[in-house]
Amino acid sequence: MERQTRATDHRPLWGQKALVTGASSGIGRGVALAFGRAGADVAVNWSSGEQGALETVRELEALGVQALAVRADVSEEAQLLAMFAAARDRFGCLDILVNNAGMQRDASFAELTVETWNKVLGVNLTGQFLCAREAIREFKRRGPSDLSRALGKIVCVSSVHDVIPWAGHANYAASKGGVAMLMKTLAQEVAPLRIRVNSVSPGAIRTPINKEAWGTPDAYAQLMRLVPIKRIGEPDDIGRAVVFLASDDADYITGATLYVDGGMTLYPGFEANG
Repeated sequence: MERQTRATDHRPLWGQKALVTGASSGIGRGVALAFGRAGADVAVNWSSGEQGALETVRELEALGVQALAVRADVSEEAQLLAMFAAARDRFGCLDILVNNAGMQRDASFAELTVETWNKVLGVNLTGQFLCAREAIREFKRRGPSDLSRALGKIVCVSSVHDVIPWAGHANYAASKGGVAMLMKTLAQEVAPLRIRVNSVSPGAIRTPINKEAWGTPDAYAQLMRLVPIKRIGEPDDIGRAVVFLASDDADYITGATLYVDGGMTLYPGFEANG
């Protein structure tokens, strides 16, 4: 009865336990707070930005849910395993993983070092592999729950650059293209277990990491040439989409990528050439 009551209060994730990686700022923080409003308890992962992670925890607790901040570099297996153990110790289990942690290290291709290539692929792709693997092990360990129709839910945060080439960002674009196929392959494999795996691919979102792209009127005007809907996205735009994919409203959706991009993948450069 409690779960039914909360569902009518628009808290579709009531009582579920989620881990959101890279949640100290930007999109990850927006997702974590959207989960809190939807009724989920949230483990807030951070690798840098401890104060941001602690502030996210405080805001989640003010929403009436449980939260903890846990530090881990998702590309380091030992740290990642300790992160999952800390979340289980606090919450007892996990129902949802949001694979959000990511980074950029930009360079022209001829100047791109192996170290920079490996660092970005390590966090953006290997980190998602490691987190998803551990989440699936946890879902199988926990077994079915009356809080959700699915055994577990994984949402991978990718990027429009899983389909849009991006000169000067070969490592980042390659990592996101890898996430897209990792998600689909994993979704195919674990669907018979009732584990759902999907992706959200953001376009231009107002976060600190890309402030140079929107922080001045001129920069914003240039950015809007790429966005047909003519506004920048906000972290909560992504948060609401991830809540949907993690909820039972999306119970028949797996292996799908939801582009939350204001139309950036519509190739707006061709809008006047039809």
